[in-house]
Amino acid sequence: VKEDDASVPYFYRGYWYYTRFETGAQYPIYARRKQSMSETEEVLLDGNAMAKAADTIYFNIGASQVSPDGTKLLYAVDTVGRRQYTLYGKDIATGRDLGFKVESVTANVQWASDSETFFYTDDDEQTLLPYRLYRATIRGFKPELVYEEKDSTFYLSIGATKSEKYLLVNSGSTLTSEIQLLPLAQPSSSLRSFLPRERGHEYSLDHFNSRFYVRSNRLKASNFALYSTEERLPTDAKNWRSELEHRADALLEEFEVFNDFIVVNERSSGLRKLRVLATENGAQANLTRSELLAADDPSYVMYLQSTPDVSSQTLRYSYVSLTTPNTTYDYDLRSKQRTLLKQEPVVGSFQSSDYASQYLQATARDGTKIPISLVYKKTTPLDGSAPLYQYGYGSYGASMEPNFSSMRLSLLDRGFVYAIAHIRGGEEMGRQWYEDGKLLKKINTFTDFIDVTDYLVANKIGAKDKIVAAGGSAGGLLMGAVINLAPQKYRAIAAHVPFVDVVTTMLDESIPLTTGEFDEWGNPKDKPYYDYMLSYSPYDQVKAQSYPRMLVTTGLHDSQVQYFEPAKWVAKLRVTKSDQNPLIFKINMEAGHGGRSGRFNRMQEIAEEYAFFLDAVRL
Repeated sequence: VKEDDASVPYFYRGYWYYTRFETGAQYPIYARRKQSMSETEEVLLDGNAMAKAADTIYFNIGASQVSPDGTKLLYAVDTVGRRQYTLYGKDIATGRDLGFKVESVTANVQWASDSETFFYTDDDEQTLLPYRLYRATIRGFKPELVYEEKDSTFYLSIGATKSEKYLLVNSGSTLTSEIQLLPLAQPSSSLRSFLPRERGHEYSLDHFNSRFYVRSNRLKASNFALYSTEERLPTDAKNWRSELEHRADALLEEFEVFNDFIVVNERSSGLRKLRVLATENGAQANLTRSELLAADDPSYVMYLQSTPDVSSQTLRYSYVSLTTPNTTYDYDLRSKQRTLLKQEPVVGSFQSSDYASQYLQATARDGTKIPISLVYKKTTPLDGSAPLYQYGYGSYGASMEPNFSSMRLSLLDRGFVYAIAHIRGGEEMGRQWYEDGKLLKKINTFTDFIDVTDYLVANKIGAKDKIVAAGGSAGGLLMGAVINLAPQKYRAIAAHVPFVDVVTTMLDESIPLTTGEFDEWGNPKDKPYYDYMLSYSPYDQVKAQSYPRMLVTTGLHDSQVQYFEPAKWVAKLRVTKSDQNPLIFKINMEAGHGGRSGRFNRMQEIAEEYAFFLDAVRL
């Protein structure tokens, strides 16, 4: 890992903004330069100096936002790891504190147009659900409650439209969303709903050039469609104009609007891609109506990067694959040429051509084809002798991307094959992929993972007696369920911050996240869901049988899976299992759900897991 590295700068309101690291330093430095990168650097936040001053083992800057006039900065800091932040403000030129300190807030802030007023959200002290929106001014700081979300199954978040005209206040649950707006030029105004919540209707919103753009799953568009409509509140969905129709074979995930084109991140065949749609202006400028950007690998990811310049004819995006480090390109929509801006450096003798990736499909027991992303060193024999590391998640519609990892090279260079199982419960294959891996179909997530293992062994990609597996959070649930169902198939597993006591947690509405997740797991107060959860809950299904070697980790301050869940699970395993295999339990006393802070500390945690697996397969 190159220690003295920096991000590709982006231009916004007269400044080039970027982050950089210094050699030996754990935390990033946020900085900018006026008009040109040759001008003097202004340091906005020095994470290393701030961490030292805080004198805490854990330190994280969760949010930072410069005021529209470029003179002030809002930032939020977590010094515990529980994702409860303290909000501060500073004058950029002088470094002077703006005189307020707001505790127990979320990492969610937004300036109004006057550069004096700002908005932030806080969370419930017990459940940690974000539920209240406040408005405050720098002068005479007196926060005013603007909105409180009364439904405990919804989470509150805020942002701004691309036009910077509106504050977006999003109330979202697993299946339903509602967005309210407030003009940022009149920050004392009241909120107005764009479209009232309706169970099962999810939508996201942006505003540009006097039109609203809406990503919505209305009218049975399960994979979402894109619409636009006139700038009018409240809106009438009957007047929405289609910009991109619903497609059964492609999931519309995100979009961004420019003068001449709209960029959408879509997912088809399990891969995250970029599509460019010409607007009316773009059509007049002879831009291609619909264009899918080309890729270089069988398994890859494309991300849209921040491009604040709405008049740009150039699209900035990131491209990454299992063998290609994160690469930033500028793509000229007229010439169809891409310009390489930066590829993340890998220190040492790394050559992408030394490694190979594949995109395979395993057949699940019900006939469903399960995608697999695979990477290995070309010198590794695929003859059934190689150790195999299998990773999975499979919940919340979260897709596991085939990203590059320089740390993973440590395993690949030792002869490991690395596989990502794109199991049901994610959204790799569209919205139905998610629906088929949740609630009363959750068992598909676990059996898919096992069936992928069987496929890789049968096709001699991994050695039968050298299969290791890992997952975190809901992926830890996956690990717990899989080793209850098929413990003999795995040499070792690592379960990080694992959600393993499903029934008890979902019965306790005082625990963070519980009420917001009834649509994911079901409400165990309803007997069919109770019985079904009980049938797969890792804690409840521990048996007197042999289990693989196990590494279980958690954090004392975990805000999403409380530390006592894995502690309870480990205790039951130790008194019930019939084997003598090691069961290592590590509680990080200074961290939460995301593990330790600091880039080197995180590497140490990965090294611990790798050492555990290397020992398990005798490498």
